[in-house]
Amino acid sequence: MFTRLREDIATIRERDPAARSAWEVLTCYPGLHALVLHRLAHACWQGRRRWLARFVSQMARFMTGIEIHPGATVGRRVFIDHGMGVVVGETAQIGDDCTIYQGVTLGGTSLTRGAKRHPTLERGVIVGAGAKVLGGFTIGADAKIGSNAVVTKPVPAGGTAVGNPARVIVPAAASVSAASVPAMATAVGASANGSASAACNTAANERAASNDAVRGGNKRVTERSDFCAYGITPNADDPVSLAIHGLIDHAATQAKRIDEIVVALERLGTSLEGLQGADAALLDLRRLSAAIAGKVDGTVTEER
Repeated sequence: MFTRLREDIATIRERDPAARSAWEVLTCYPGLHALVLHRLAHACWQGRRRWLARFVSQMARFMTGIEIHPGATVGRRVFIDHGMGVVVGETAQIGDDCTIYQGVTLGGTSLTRGAKRHPTLERGVIVGAGAKVLGGFTIGADAKIGSNAVVTKPVPAGGTAVGNPARVIVPAAASVSAASVPAMATAVGASANGSASAACNTAANERAASNDAVRGGNKRVTERSDFCAYGITPNADDPVSLAIHGLIDHAATQAKRIDEIVVALERLGTSLEGLQGADAALLDLRRLSAAIAGKVDGTVTEER
């Protein structure tokens, strides 16, 4: 028990720069308190003392604002940051080294008693603030769920899910096996066509491996990839947002081009008002384009 507690404190101090000391973490971090009480509730649940387990869970909810069903499985070194409003369902499974922010719901969409109704988070998953992960599917290792995303489908390992409903962004830089090359080629081709900007460099950096037990005064050695607070990763933009920004940039470019045409017309002695009548039909668009490019001497002939 104390080994797990030391691991939890070390994890919080590693991932939260606001944590100044182990004593501060032990006494002032509700995420840590919720996890400790959940272990007690889960032990009662496993021992078929179901009412006692639910009562301990309810007390933990009252004290911390974090509701974890005693039937849920929580791994090692899980960090619940801030934590207010976090809800974890009965059949949810949270792997080692996961990070969960405030307002997260790991919920179910099925009413079938005894079924796997809640999601499974594999090792190293980060779930941003306000995200909802709903259903009995799996979120792959080192995946990231953006803040306020609503995820109802599986997310592959190393991927990032954003939006409502969530869209999965496959990482651009990933170490892939020969069997996964065709899938990555398809993703790259889609990106080349402008459908999305694939991004996430976390799949290449594996979350680690550690000497879990702390014995004989030896410290746990853990190799971790760069931690991404709130699931924010470089270049991991929402494809829809990218498309909208692309349209805005295109409109701005067109407006700039029109301004250049107007300036060129005025330089050539022709005004837009003069082009509104019959003279507009006499305008040679090719010569106008050449004039804008500086390929003619700046005079417009009146003969076609």
